[in-house]
Amino acid sequence: MHDIRAIRDNPDAFDAGLARRGIEPMSAGILALDADRRARINAAEEAKAEQNRASKETGAAKARGDDAEFERLRALIGDSKARIAALNDEAEALDRQLSDLLMTIPNLPLDRVPDGADETGNVEIRRWGEPRALNFAALEHYQIPAVKPGMDFATAAKLSGSRYVVLTGAVARVHRALAQFMIDLHVDRHDLTETWTPVLVHTDMMLGTGQLPKFGDDSYQTTDGSWLIPTSEVTLTNTVHGDLVEYATLPRRMVAHSQCFRSEAGSAGRDTAGMLRQHQFEKVEMVSITDAETGEAEHDRMTRCAEAVLESLGLPYRTVVLCAGDMGFSARITHDLEVWLPGQNTFREISSVSYVGDFQGRRMNARYRPEGGGKPEFVHTLNGSGLAVGRTLIAVLENGQQADGSVVLPAVLHPYLGGATQLRADGQLDR
Repeated sequence: MHDIRAIRDNPDAFDAGLARRGIEPMSAGILALDADRRARINAAEEAKAEQNRASKETGAAKARGDDAEFERLRALIGDSKARIAALNDEAEALDRQLSDLLMTIPNLPLDRVPDGADETGNVEIRRWGEPRALNFAALEHYQIPAVKPGMDFATAAKLSGSRYVVLTGAVARVHRALAQFMIDLHVDRHDLTETWTPVLVHTDMMLGTGQLPKFGDDSYQTTDGSWLIPTSEVTLTNTVHGDLVEYATLPRRMVAHSQCFRSEAGSAGRDTAGMLRQHQFEKVEMVSITDAETGEAEHDRMTRCAEAVLESLGLPYRTVVLCAGDMGFSARITHDLEVWLPGQNTFREISSVSYVGDFQGRRMNARYRPEGGGKPEFVHTLNGSGLAVGRTLIAVLENGQQADGSVVLPAVLHPYLGGATQLRADGQLDR
C-alpha cells in the first residue's frame, strides 16, 4: 500500500510512477479524498473544542442563576455532540474509502527498471549454459516416451477437470526429488530457514501480500471464507503481520515447499497442453524480510539463489529484468529466470524474484525499529521462486530427452533417486 504522505509531498512523482505502469494519473482524486477526510477530522476537533468551552461556561451560567444562558449552552453542547459524532463517522467512512482505493493501486517501479508496456520491453541481463544440439526432433515433456506412463492427464480430468495432472511411478519420484534437492540446496548452501506453513489463510493475509482485493478471481476461496494460497509467499511474508520486528533478527530468510492453487482466470487458451500451467502445483518459495537499506542487495542475492538451482541441474537459462508495464502488482523490480525448453524451442519463465520495498509491510502493518533506536519503520520484503517444481520437472525432462525416448537425469538428483541416472523409454528408473 502507498504512503499517503508521500503522495501529498510529491504527487507528480507518484503519477509519473503510475504512468510507467500504463496507469492514468490518480493523485488528484486521492488527494481530494484525503483533503475531504482531513477536513472532517479538523471540523470534529473544532467542534470538540467548542463543546469543551461551552461545558466550562455552563457552570458559570448556573452559578450566577442565568437559566436562559444555561439552557442555551446545554443545547449547544447537545448539538456539538451530535455534530462531532456525525463528523467522526464521515471521517471514518472517507478513511475506509481512501484505504480501499490505495489497496488497489500497484507499487511504483524503481528508477532503474526499464520502461515498456509488456514483455517485449523486458531486458535480458545475462545467460548461462548453451542449449544442447539435438540430432532428432525435440518433443514436449508430455510427448516423451519415458514420461508418458507416469504423466496422466486423462485421469486427472476425470477427478478434477482440466489443468490438473496425476503423476505416478518414476515421474512422481523425480518430481519429489527435485523439490527435496531445492530445499536442501537453499538450506545447506544459501542459509535459508526451512519453514512449513498452512495452505489455508485468512482474508487479511491475502490483503497483506496484495492478492486481494484486486485479484480475488485468480485464487480459490473456501466455503468458510478462507483462501487457498497461490504461493507460500502469502504465509511466509505474513509471519510478521502486525509485528514489531527486532532489528537484530533481520534479514529473515525463509524457504518453503508447498502446494499452490491458482484459478488461472486470465489464462484461458494459454498452455492448455501438458503441465506448464496448472490449477494445483508445487513450488519452493523463498521470502526475505529485511530493512530499507539492504532490500535491493537482498534482491540480487535471492536471484543468485534461484539461478544456482538451474545451474546445479545443468539447465540453460536467461535472466531478464521486467519492464515497468510487465511487473506484478506488488513489485518494485523483478528478475525473471527463463529456462530453455527444447520441446517449445524457446525460453519460458520458471522463477520470478521481486523486491517489494515497504509495500507489503504497510499492508501488513509490520515494522522494525532501526538499529540504534528511533521511530519504527515498515519492513521491506522480497519473494522469489526457488523454483516452481512442476516447471523444473518439465525442463529436466525436455533437456535430458534422448533419441531412443529415454531421459538422462541431472547428476545432483541421482542420490535422491537411489542412484538412478535415467528414465528408460518404458518409464522405469535405471542406473
